[in-house]
Amino acid sequence: MTVESTAPAAGDEQTPLLSTSASSTTLAESATNDEDKKLPMLQILLLCYASLGEGAAFVYIFPFINQMIVERAGIPETDVGRWSGMIESMYACTQTIVMIFWGRISDRYGRKAVLVTCGAGVCAMVTLFGTSSGLWQMVIYRAMAGIFAGSFVTTRTMLSENSTSRTQARAFSYFQFAGNIGLSVGSMLGGALSKPAEQFPGLFGNSQLLIRYPYLLPCIVCGLLPGTASILSFFFLKETKPFAKDGVEPEEPPSMKTILSAPGVWIVLAIFQMGWFIGNAYTVTVPIFLYTPVELGGVGFEPTMISAWMVVTGLSQAAWLLIIFAPLQHRFGTGNVMRGCSWLRLFVLTGFACLNLLLRHGNVAGFWTLAPFCIVGATGVTMIYTGVQLALNDICPSPLALGTLNGVAMSITFGLRAVTPAAFGTIFAFGVKYQILGGYLVWAVLLAFGAAFIVLLQYMPEKAEGRRHRATAFGE
Repeated sequence: MTVESTAPAAGDEQTPLLSTSASSTTLAESATNDEDKKLPMLQILLLCYASLGEGAAFVYIFPFINQMIVERAGIPETDVGRWSGMIESMYACTQTIVMIFWGRISDRYGRKAVLVTCGAGVCAMVTLFGTSSGLWQMVIYRAMAGIFAGSFVTTRTMLSENSTSRTQARAFSYFQFAGNIGLSVGSMLGGALSKPAEQFPGLFGNSQLLIRYPYLLPCIVCGLLPGTASILSFFFLKETKPFAKDGVEPEEPPSMKTILSAPGVWIVLAIFQMGWFIGNAYTVTVPIFLYTPVELGGVGFEPTMISAWMVVTGLSQAAWLLIIFAPLQHRFGTGNVMRGCSWLRLFVLTGFACLNLLLRHGNVAGFWTLAPFCIVGATGVTMIYTGVQLALNDICPSPLALGTLNGVAMSITFGLRAVTPAAFGTIFAFGVKYQILGGYLVWAVLLAFGAAFIVLLQYMPEKAEGRRHRATAFGE
């Protein structure tokens, strides 16, 4: 982004000339002099580890929550789905409420303090979840973990402040990859470490604690991830928020009204939300599609095949994020990469419907010819997640507003994430039950949203395009 120094009008004695010039010069220097600054890899790795802990703390209960509800809370099997869905969604629901709060706190008092506090809080709540002996304890501990999940905003803010326009694409690629690893690790640990006294009697068979609380061990281990991230951050992470120096008081963060009324902010927020919403909807739909019988509109995979599909998907996504995204963004700009991914998504979504069509006609060879394209193409589309984050960073009107703006964005995102699984699960079920559009209703809906996203990208502000010739700074 370019930065223009604005001198006060002649005769305007109310304009603080020194303050304006200093602020403008500082931003301009950060846009030009820091352009070739290398990534501080220790800081980036610490933030990536915090992201890994965030992901694990969100998903670790998924493998065992249904069984835990039956055994610990005495809920009948017929009611488990309703309660497990509520407990799982409490994390995202409370995150929605507190994201802006944590963003404002980090803008006012510093990023590091929020990251350390939230990591410790999530560690405690995740661990305590394993001691739950009743339904409402599970609900409360899960909700409290979401309240302490403010590091989700702070890590993104600090990553932005540790990178420049030339390096932020690479930094956020590492960050996104670490978050995905956290999701995989959390799911794996949640299933592998449940009921350790039964699974590993030689090691834990005599542990009265683990016999009494059979789901405590995965909670302890997954809680250690954000906990150790908090400790490492306390000792080794450097504060990135500018504080007072040389006796000069730091500026106050801009008000919420000022931030949201800045040029281009609302359209970039809309792009951010649409990008994440479609991605979450796709993530919900694919496992159901893979499991559903062919005659209803799916591909009828067994659980082992679904797991294999997910593993290959993860490897492909890692390649896109770690190897391909940064050079593409550097060459073509953030906006153009997202446009390319958006058009690719239309072909991928159509391809998924064709996978079922091929199997319905007995063309197994055609299915396995098309399937790799769907996997590779779909994981390439996930570069949009990183792209919308870079666009949000670039449109931010002030470095003092970065935490708040990320808080607003993630608050809306988590609100949508809380309702997306139920919404698209229902759309899929409705479509296959009544064979609407041949059972392909959900793909038609996703295609409609994908087309709308392409239209929305046409209104991307130039400041958020991330073009190579434009320097990165906050403000116009």
